[in-house]
Amino acid sequence: MIRRYLGLAVCLLLASQTATGAANGDGIYARPGVRYSTGSGSLNFYCMGSGTPAVVFDQGWGDWSPAWAVVQPQVATFTRSCSYDRAGYGFSKPGPMPRGSVQIADELHAALHHAGISPPYILVAAAFGSYGMRVFADRYMSEVAGIVLSDADDGDVEPAKWQARDRNGIPQLVAGMRRCRDAIASRSPLPAACPRNFFRGLPEPTFSRELNATLLSEIQTQTAPYDAAISEMEEMPDDWSYLQQHVTSFGSRPVRVITTWHFGRPPSRPADVRLERLAFERDSARAQASWLRLSTNARQVFDYNEYRYYIQLDHPLIILEPIRDVFHTVVFRSHMLPKRSPGEAPRHYGLGRP
Repeated sequence: MIRRYLGLAVCLLLASQTATGAANGDGIYARPGVRYSTGSGSLNFYCMGSGTPAVVFDQGWGDWSPAWAVVQPQVATFTRSCSYDRAGYGFSKPGPMPRGSVQIADELHAALHHAGISPPYILVAAAFGSYGMRVFADRYMSEVAGIVLSDADDGDVEPAKWQARDRNGIPQLVAGMRRCRDAIASRSPLPAACPRNFFRGLPEPTFSRELNATLLSEIQTQTAPYDAAISEMEEMPDDWSYLQQHVTSFGSRPVRVITTWHFGRPPSRPADVRLERLAFERDSARAQASWLRLSTNARQVFDYNEYRYYIQLDHPLIILEPIRDVFHTVVFRSHMLPKRSPGEAPRHYGLGRP
């Protein structure tokens, strides 16, 4: 499902209700991080903390690294934590077209290796980022330690009814992005709706003024993020097909699926709309539950609070707990532990509560 655009107007309202102030230290995302080569371009990375396995983040359609401004620094307190801008977004260079998830996954893989960020990786994906990270796992499973999927787009496993709705909605979403892109290219006035195309609408109440100014400047002056978003959306049906044809087992690698029940759910609605929403949420939960079959160590976590649309900003603990759980599981596997001499006492790693 195309999660970012379900009930956007409602999400903007809820953002104002749930904002708690600027993300602490988010100014780092207002400046370039470090760019690493993909072989055909370069991707902008922000890495903090130390340790292994590293946690690597990807985000929703129309989002880039600041989406993790609250979560990433907290993950960095116990291991290396890396977010990046997909090609064309933020401080990354535009990449080759088309922008399908195979291209996205291969670019990320190349950049991680050029950066010297050694596997295995814990992959964390929100919304659209699910496609690229699941493709990454399919193509490079030997380098994956586990995966956390939050509000994950599930077009490849959802019922045909919802997939048809998503497919039919693609032209409208692309047309909106194209109007904005063409206005910038022709130096015409930018339509007022264009800032709503990114994150959950800009300015974002939880970001600092500095970061909001940088983000707004980019989407008001640069065509690259629109080009990237347009191509990503147009390639989405091919992403579904790829993932349907490549169902790769994670073995015993931990898989955590965070399912929410509130995409665009309006505070008040007609009974027929309410029934459709309930059916959508039920089918979404079941679709995402299918990913539990990919691993012998898989769990699904539910968030029932309808006022937390963008949970990595509004309630980061919902994501932090599964990330820590996966990290804890991976680190304490026997092959990750240092060898002990006979009779040596066990070592304790201070990872907090299990």
